[in-house]
Amino acid sequence: MHTALPDSDTQKANGAKVTVPSKPLLPGTPLGRIGTLEVRLARDESEIAAAQEVRYRVFFDELGARKQALHSIERRDADRFDDICDHLLVFDTSINGPEHRRIVGTYRLLRQERATEAGGFYSDDEFELNKLIARHPGQRFLELGRSCVLPEYRSKRTIEALWQGIWAYLNRYDIDVMTGCASFHGTVPAAHAEALTYLAHHCRTSADWDVRAVDGRYCAMDLMPIEAVNAKSAIAAMPPLIKGYLRVGAKIGDGCVIDHDFGTTDVFIVMPVKEIGARYINYYGGETQRFAA
Repeated sequence: MHTALPDSDTQKANGAKVTVPSKPLLPGTPLGRIGTLEVRLARDESEIAAAQEVRYRVFFDELGARKQALHSIERRDADRFDDICDHLLVFDTSINGPEHRRIVGTYRLLRQERATEAGGFYSDDEFELNKLIARHPGQRFLELGRSCVLPEYRSKRTIEALWQGIWAYLNRYDIDVMTGCASFHGTVPAAHAEALTYLAHHCRTSADWDVRAVDGRYCAMDLMPIEAVNAKSAIAAMPPLIKGYLRVGAKIGDGCVIDHDFGTTDVFIVMPVKEIGARYINYYGGETQRFAA
């Protein structure tokens, strides 16, 4: 596990200098709290392993992702990026037993300087994120991924707790842009024609922030006449994660990608922090001040 930051205050990412805060978040520091739910970074291997088990239960047992032999033996969702990411965890403190068994939700956070050291972001296999970063050399990027919450905790309260943690993380590491993949269930884009068409027409990034699906994996999102799209039903058909991103102010890249391993149709999310709605900044910023000081 790599939770400690490099010793230097400045690193290079894609040729540009990136300043790393001198006071990184400590893994055990609370970043948010709502009721019995507490949010913080994973602090040891047992907590990362427990988060991988939660991901397995959601992605493989519930949603039917394609299992490799190692997945079936260990019953964990793990890949090479886990070692270079920070793992944001939601704990239900009312559950009895060891702390790592109280994990009910998780997000994986990959900062630009870590991705550069490791050869790229997770999203690079699907979208041309490197071109976006090259157009914004002074910006610090954060990739959000592997978001999942156990079924019985899928509530507004849990989402708000996660966003408290994300906002504290953004502030501490001076993040300028959040990116990442978000998924529709299934590998047939036409099954989500109305929602994808709505996103293509009403939620696309500006040219300066545009990100295209990589050649060879690009699938069109504009799948039906826009006049036939009912906005209300299109939005209702979107996964909660995508709707949540849109509410905060996220925009969508160009094209979707079929991920056969996870059985999903992926779109790309771009969220410049300065474009997040003021009411969300005030809400989450105020809530996290007492945790991230």
